[in-house]
Amino acid sequence: MLNRTPAAERIHIAIFGRRNVGKSSIINAITDSDLSIVSAQAGTTTDPVYKTMELLPLGPVVLIDTPGYDDEGALGEKRVSRTRQVLNRTDLALLLIDAAEGLQEQDRDFWNLLLEKEIPSLIVANKSDLAPSGAAAQENTIAPILYVSAKTGDGIFALKEALGALVTEEDKPPYLQDLFAPSETVVLVCPIDESAPKGRMILPQQMAIRDVLDGDGQVLVVQPAQLAGALSSLNSPPALVVTDSQAFAQVSSICPESIPLTSFSILMARYKGFLSSAIEGAAKIDTLGDGARILMSEGCTHHRQCGDIGTVKLPRLLEKYTKKQLIIETSSGRDFPEDVSSYDLVIHCGGCMLTERDLRYRMKLSADQGVAFTNYGTAIAHMNGILRRSLAPLGGHFSR
Repeated sequence: MLNRTPAAERIHIAIFGRRNVGKSSIINAITDSDLSIVSAQAGTTTDPVYKTMELLPLGPVVLIDTPGYDDEGALGEKRVSRTRQVLNRTDLALLLIDAAEGLQEQDRDFWNLLLEKEIPSLIVANKSDLAPSGAAAQENTIAPILYVSAKTGDGIFALKEALGALVTEEDKPPYLQDLFAPSETVVLVCPIDESAPKGRMILPQQMAIRDVLDGDGQVLVVQPAQLAGALSSLNSPPALVVTDSQAFAQVSSICPESIPLTSFSILMARYKGFLSSAIEGAAKIDTLGDGARILMSEGCTHHRQCGDIGTVKLPRLLEKYTKKQLIIETSSGRDFPEDVSSYDLVIHCGGCMLTERDLRYRMKLSADQGVAFTNYGTAIAHMNGILRRSLAPLGGHFSR
């Protein structure tokens, strides 16, 4: 069985450039395979294409092939818009230019956008075999340029090494490994109901199991109805109980106050670096009035079941808690609106399928437009009056 790293945990490398500078050819050269369709016809790539793979020396990555940012016409403008949206989930960027044509004004504008977004980036001049001197590309340069040829392979190894040098080790908090000691037990409460995916567990639950095992702990996985019996069967109390958000109230009533309790969603918010904002955003729920507009947003797309948390359970809890008539709208996948100013509150899922950059972009976009931002688990804990308890195991350290 392949050791598959989730896409959200992979480094996302996007290749940007004008049409026909060889973005798809560069991806094929980097991967030493024919992953992307290559054609002399400008505009072959019409939508961002995501390719998951292992790339040394970086390890697990997602390569993103984008349409040219110089596309024209009504359809071209939509393609350019899709290309710009990729920036929000890009960890490393390659700005590809034609070695013979050199830097164009559009290249300079896009480079400034990369700088504005604070994305580690390289300028790469492709087709060096057609302009060996590189004179055109070097004129009025705005940054060092790396020369490569997707056709001959020249410079491709150096390009991979340069990409590796862009990666810096960040002080990223663990998911939950710092919340227990070796040999201690962690209990995971994982409801299996009509909204649970058939035949598998959701990613936050998988991550928790692996984190406990990596920390030499013991993991006990139960459904809510089994929790009381599981706790009484243990010789000593568990170091931590982690529950799915939708079972928060039930689990809190079963789990003694002496046992630390939190949720997968709250742990994910800490892991992704936006828990402090989620706590502040949850407080907005108390001020909502009749007609308040709420965006319920999910980072993935899935078939919604009759008991779906985002469209059924959470809206029902919100109206019961606020006793107000609320207007609730939804978004899913990559279709997060760029204008959220008409909303009073954004309630996001845990974001396990999104990169940290993408999720923090959504949080910052909301903040810049004066809209409170929280997530499912934090909002549910707040409305059940157990937010303070669910944060206690984290020791107050919520973001980097």
